[in-house]
Formats: sequence, C-alpha cells, structure tokens
Amino acid sequence: MQETHSFSGNVEADSLSILRAITPILDPVRYKGQAGKIAVIGGCREYTGAPYFAAISALKIGADLSHVFCTKDAAPVIKSYSPELIVHPILEESYNIGGGDKEQISAKVVAEVDKWMERFDCLVVGPGLGRDPFLLDCVSEIIKQARRSNVPIVVDGDGLFLVTNSLELVSGYPLAVLTPNVNEYKRLVQKILNCEVDGDAAHGQLLSLAKRIGGVTILRKGKSDLISDGETVKSVSIFGSPRRCGGQGDILSGSVAVFLSWAKKVAAEGNLSVSPENPTMLGCIAGSALLRKAASLAFEDKRRSTLTGDIIECLGRSFEDICPAH
Repeated sequence: MQETHSFSGNVEADSLSILRAITPILDPVRYKGQAGKIAVIGGCREYTGAPYFAAISALKIGADLSHVFCTKDAAPVIKSYSPELIVHPILEESYNIGGGDKEQISAKVVAEVDKWMERFDCLVVGPGLGRDPFLLDCVSEIIKQARRSNVPIVVDGDGLFLVTNSLELVSGYPLAVLTPNVNEYKRLVQKILNCEVDGDAAHGQLLSLAKRIGGVTILRKGKSDLISDGETVKSVSIFGSPRRCGGQGDILSGSVAVFLSWAKKVAAEGNLSVSPENPTMLGCIAGSALLRKAASLAFEDKRRSTLTGDIIECLGRSFEDICPAH
C-alpha cells in the first residue's frame, strides 16, 4: 500500500475553464442530435425516480435526446414524469419471466438495446436498476455491447454493485467512469485493494484504485469530489450545499454523460485547450462543478427543503452563470 501514500501536488481542477472549453456553442446550423444523445439503463418497479433524474438532467444541460431503457413496470411511471424522454420498456426481472427460457429472453432484451447502441454518445448504467439477478445479467451483456461499440459508459448506483462483483465488465476500458458515493467507494476499496478507506491518503488511494482497475476514471463523491484515471488526481471543491437529499448522484451521472460526450468530440477534433486532456476526466470535472453550483443555488432558495427537483431546475441558471449562451 506504499503506492497510496506517494501522491502530492496541487489537485484542484480549473473546473470552470474546463466546463467552458468543452461546451459546444449554440449554432443555428446544427441539427438535432449533434449536442448529444444519452441513454440511461435503469429503472425497475421499485425505483423510477433515479433514471428520470439522470435522463432529464442530461436534457437540461443541453443534450438533444435522452433515452431510458427500463422494465415494463417502470415505463408508464417514467413516461408520466415527462414527455421529453424516450422510454423503452424492454428490461425484464426474474419475477416477470416465470418459467420462460431465460437465455432466449435475455438475448431478445440485449438485441433490442443493440439496435440503438450506435446512436448513443454515452450510456448511464445503474440509476434505479435494482439488484434482480436476471436483470443484472442482461445489463452485463449491454455493457459488453457498449465496449464493443466504443460507447462511453458512466456507472452509478446499482451499476456499481454489478461492476464491483464483475470487475471485468469495465477493467481496461478507458471510456468507463465510475461515480461511487462513500459506501460504494468503500466496497470498491475493500474488494480491489483489500484494505479500508484511508482518509489521510485519499488522493494516493484513489490513484491506486483507478490504476488497479485499469483504464477507468473514478469520481469519488464527497465534500470535495475527487477524480482519477490512474494517471492523475483532480478535485472539485467549489460551490456545494450542506443538503444531501437523495437523487443528487443521479443528476451527476446524467451531467457527466453529457460533458464526457462533448469532451470526447472536442478531443477528436484536436481543439482541446485545457488540462488534463482525458475526456473522461474532463467530463467528470465539468459535471461535478455544474451540479455543485446548482445545488448551492437551490439551497440558497429552499434551505432544508431542497429536493432533487429543485436542483435540476437550477441547472440551466447555473450553466448560464458559468458559460453564457450567446
């Protein structure tokens, strides 16, 4: 574990400059889809809010289209939240397939997602997914599809439960982002580094964790968000709110997905003028900064009553404050 104690240096990211550098201009000659097409894989009968929060946040930030692939029970509920989302009721849980042919049903689910895969700029895997074994097996195959198609993946919520127990799904994939909270991060550290979280060596331990998984970028959520791709560590400490209502992580995953897709395009065009240059790092930094700004604005108004919806409503104003749309 010596490796976890060796990191030093100034790690605070210039998050506002990064956000401005990777945000595309609003150009009237652009057509629908060029500002991003995001898909959320999640939503079951118990959890319908999380995939909605992630998907609608992507739209509020500036993505053109936002899809949700969820179970049949979750779909009518998610559709009722907003007509803006494209909802695909194709995922299945164990209780719903009875004695059916699991392999055949799984192949059908995966094939349905695969028809859409090449259209997406980023997947968000995990919000409201639940832990049904059959559903998780299907999502494992969807992640493999995304890797084969070179589609970026942001893993959150129950998606982190899945990849923590099946690390090969993301290991070695440089377009994968993991966004663990305190408890999810603890499980990752215990599983992969075989030790406990070390608060005194937080930067070095995160660096080691990302390096050990191989290629992925990890955004460790906290009072300050820490981000590492195994090569460097950056933190985002600006703004923020003392209110910790459930759902903020879903906003973050949708935000990171959009900014990651934008950063990837800017990098491909050779127009990056900021550091670090890794699009996954840039997406995490920008997404973190914008969420923290929106949360701080929502808290100014709502105080203890701040809810996830209040923060989502502040995303546009926050973006305008940081990066005005001319």
